[in-house]
Amino acid sequence: MSRALILVGGTVMGSGLLYVQAAQRLGLRPITLSDDPSRYDTFGAKDVTTVRVDTDDLDALIGECSRLRETYQIAGITAALDSVYATVGKLCRHFDLPGPNPEAIEQCCDKYTQRQLLAASGVPIPEYRLATNAAEVEASAEEIGLPVIIKPAAGSGSVGVRLCRTAREVAEHTNNILGGQHRGGHAPRILVEEFAHGGPAYGVDTMGDEVVGISTGHCCPPPHFVYRDATYPAALNNEEHERSIIDISLSSLRALGLGWGPVGIEVQWTERGPVIIEVNPRLHGSPTPQMVHLAYGVDLITEHIKLAIGEELDLRKRRSQTAAARYLVADRDGTLDWIAGESEAAAIPGVAEVKFYVQPKALIIRKGDYRDCLGHVIAASSSLPRAEAILQCAVDLIRWSITSQEHS
Repeated sequence: MSRALILVGGTVMGSGLLYVQAAQRLGLRPITLSDDPSRYDTFGAKDVTTVRVDTDDLDALIGECSRLRETYQIAGITAALDSVYATVGKLCRHFDLPGPNPEAIEQCCDKYTQRQLLAASGVPIPEYRLATNAAEVEASAEEIGLPVIIKPAAGSGSVGVRLCRTAREVAEHTNNILGGQHRGGHAPRILVEEFAHGGPAYGVDTMGDEVVGISTGHCCPPPHFVYRDATYPAALNNEEHERSIIDISLSSLRALGLGWGPVGIEVQWTERGPVIIEVNPRLHGSPTPQMVHLAYGVDLITEHIKLAIGEELDLRKRRSQTAAARYLVADRDGTLDWIAGESEAAAIPGVAEVKFYVQPKALIIRKGDYRDCLGHVIAASSSLPRAEAILQCAVDLIRWSITSQEHS
């Protein structure tokens, strides 16, 4: 009976195929459970079993896993998306497999509860309020002081997150959230937050209770928060700053009960030092895992799977390089006529990966979140200036054309 790894749900920024490939390298049969397998990059992959099942239905998932156990030895169950990760924890408990604490995951995925737990433990966070209607949002924004961040209390990938500088922008974005997320007669919960800024933004990657590394990145201009580039590791010349970021990250894990598995933490440096913007109970999406591997020789996805099947972690750094990535962000709405330059860019020495997320004739409608990205390019070298120079040469070779809808 062959050993199998169950992957529940979709993936973050195309990391699903990386999970499949890592599982296969470990001698495991990947089996994906999804409500619509064709939506994800694992669909059609070689030697992968795909099963359609409602991933919101725990009983259905238990039934499907029980059926699969008649054919396979289930070595582990995991996921890349935080939206199903609590369910994964419940499945692991049911089948007596290693897995995350589902209660901790659920608390973390509720951004308001996350804020409460962090604040109760003294972890620095932006000032915040919870609102359920337009009047409460308006009052909260006035109390905190403009500009403010308005976002849903649930979700990921910067979906629905916007910087609002005026009362009019607050009202408009609040109406967008209320109109777009009103489901089943229940109004969405909205977070109103202080705009924490003043210094670099950092991404912290942890596994278990250990900080693996720290990256830095820049977003496209506000009001949205779409990343345009990232560097791994962050160029932290101040040891005190690095220690502060590590300390605040580990404090967050303890406050949220996240001592098992991968966590991606967003930290913003401000006038009062580092503050936690968000804690995600999962790996950061692609290309972060690839960048960690290039920079340190640590394969976070493989280590996550090893943890899920009960094997020991190995987070030892085997190399010291700098990896730099650029996201290819759509500059307008319309139809993608063509996108080119992939093979030419990939042929440049030092370029590690060129990946397009979309195909020609795709309809591009910018949302102000991760879905605005058309692809990414990663380069690696022994120094940051060299990696950035290689990256720029590669990006300069990539071209695309989007025909605006009004002209189509």
